Amino acid sequence: MRIVRSAANSLRPRIPVSRTGGVTDRTGYALPIDSVLVGDCIAALEGLPSASIDLVFADPPYNLQLAGSLSRPDQSLVDAVDDAWDQFESFEAYDRFTRAWLSECRRVLKPNGTLFVIGSYHNIFRVGAALQDLGFWILNDIVWRKANPMPNFRGRRFTNAHETLIWAARDQNAKKYTFHYEALKAGNEDSQARSDWYLPLCTGAERLKDDAGDKLHPTQKPESLLARVLLSATNPGDVVLDPFFGTGTTGAVAKKLGRHFIGLEREEAYAAAARARIAAAEPVPSELLFQPTAKREEPRVAFSSLIEGGYINAGTVLSDARKRHSAIVRPDGQIMANGIIGSIHKIGALVQGLPACNGWTFWHWDGGKGLEPIDAVRAAFRAKAAT
Repeated sequence: MRIVRSAANSLRPRIPVSRTGGVTDRTGYALPIDSVLVGDCIAALEGLPSASIDLVFADPPYNLQLAGSLSRPDQSLVDAVDDAWDQFESFEAYDRFTRAWLSECRRVLKPNGTLFVIGSYHNIFRVGAALQDLGFWILNDIVWRKANPMPNFRGRRFTNAHETLIWAARDQNAKKYTFHYEALKAGNEDSQARSDWYLPLCTGAERLKDDAGDKLHPTQKPESLLARVLLSATNPGDVVLDPFFGTGTTGAVAKKLGRHFIGLEREEAYAAAARARIAAAEPVPSELLFQPTAKREEPRVAFSSLIEGGYINAGTVLSDARKRHSAIVRPDGQIMANGIIGSIHKIGALVQGLPACNGWTFWHWDGGKGLEPIDAVRAAFRAKAAT
C-alpha cells in the first residue's frame, strides 16, 4: 500500500502495462490501486481514467453548520465536528463542491458500477438532488440506525439516531450491477436483507486515537458498515474508490475482504494513520470469499435441452415431492397430465389449482438416486456445459 502526493495530471500512469499483470483500466493503463493519493479530491479524481472503478463509497463533509460550542448538561464540551474541511461559506458553495466530485465519480465508474454516499440530515438531501440531476439512478436509500447514538443534550430535538446512505447506479440503464441478493438473504436468517441497518458507532479499540488519547478523526465510520457495503455490492478483486478516505476504514475493510482500493485524502495526518491501519489489516482467507453465481445470472436452460441431451428420457414419469400429482415427459419438452399438455410450469400450476408454479422445483423424478427435483438435473447440465 502506497501513499502518493502528486498533481492531478501525474496521477494516471502513462506507461502501458500488460493486461495480464496487475489491475488496469480498459485502455491498458495501470490504476494506482491500494494507494492513498494525498491532495485535493477533485484534482485527484480528474487524474483517474474513465470507467475504471467498480464501486465508490463516499463519506463527504456534512456541512454541519455548527455555530459555537456544544455542551453537555454538566457543562463539559462535546467533541463535535468543527474542522475546517467540514465548513463551507454557503449552501451554494457546498452544492458546487458536491456536483464537482459527484461528476468525476460518475465519470470514473464502470457502466455497471455503483456508488454509496452517506450523510446526515444536514447534507444528504442536497447530495441526493445532485445525484439525480447528474444522471445517477437511485437504487435504495438505506438507514443506518445507530445502536449507541449521541444524546441530544439540549433537549430541543429528537436524538439524531441514524444516518442515511444512498445507493445509486451510474445511470438508469445499468441493469447488471453487482448485488449479492442470495448471500445477503442467507446471512439474514433466509429473510430478504432490509434497507435499515442496525449497527453501532465506531468505538473501543477500533477508534483511532492521537497521542493525547483523543479521537484522531471525528467521523470515523465502523468497519461493520463498510463490510456490509462491500459484501453487498462488490466482488473479490474489484476496485473500490473512496474520495474522502479519512483514516482508511474503506481500505482496511477492502484489504480484509480481498478487494482493491484507491483512497483520496487531503490531510497528511489522516493518510499516515490510514497507511498504518491498512498495513496491520489481516486478509480473510481467499477460499472464504468465493461467491457462487446468483441464480438470476445462471445461463438459461430449456427443459427440452435436458431431453435432447439424454439427461431425462421421453416417457419419464414426474411427480411432486409427495407423489400426489404426476405427469409424463414428452419428446418435445412439454409434459402431459390429466390429458392436458403444456410446459413444466403451466402443468405444475394446473394440477395444484394455482395461478403460477416453478416447475423446476415442483416436479421430481427418480433417476436412480431416489426422488429429486428436476432442478438438480438442470444443475448437472449447466456444470457439464461449463467444462
